Amino acid sequence: MLKDIRPALVSMILFTAILGLGYPLAMTGLIGAIFPSQAAGSLIKDAKGQIVGSNLIAQGFAKPEYLHPRPSAAGNGYDPMNSGGSNLGPLDKKLSDRIKGDAATMAKDAGGRPIPADAVTTSGSGLDPDISPENAYLQSTRVAAHRGLTPQTVDAIIAANTQGPALGFIGQPRVNVLAVNRALDERYPVAQPKG
Repeated sequence: MLKDIRPALVSMILFTAILGLGYPLAMTGLIGAIFPSQAAGSLIKDAKGQIVGSNLIAQGFAKPEYLHPRPSAAGNGYDPMNSGGSNLGPLDKKLSDRIKGDAATMAKDAGGRPIPADAVTTSGSGLDPDISPENAYLQSTRVAAHRGLTPQTVDAIIAANTQGPALGFIGQPRVNVLAVNRALDERYPVAQPKG
């Protein structure tokens, strides 16, 4: 009986070693060599070499001198260890109240212009690092006022950080919030209050 089971056991151990260990390690090494930044999580470092974020995960910018990301339902907000949506249905009062509150807050920036959907709705993961160009431009007046800039200056930075659809036709144009906020800090830092 052992001689009948032996080929199956040897095959299982061999393929487990090849496909469960060898192949994943080879692919990890190959991808790490070809795309080192992406394999490491697309981390962004400041001038001192400190990690300040990732191009792939949103951060909760709340200060008025920064672009704000989409609302997040991930944990207590922008928590990569608790990614996910709110799972609230369209008729849920809690969701409706949150959207109304976010829309009222955005109305100050909008100045009568329509509020983009991504300004008041969460993404599926709650960690989407990008917003629509419409959402970004809607916030430029507020950002400019708190940095002592013209809205056109902020608009130029937003335009420089706007990416088109992938391959020219997949998805929508998008603006990476962290990239814009870093560009603003590098070119037009906000004076820190003394005290």
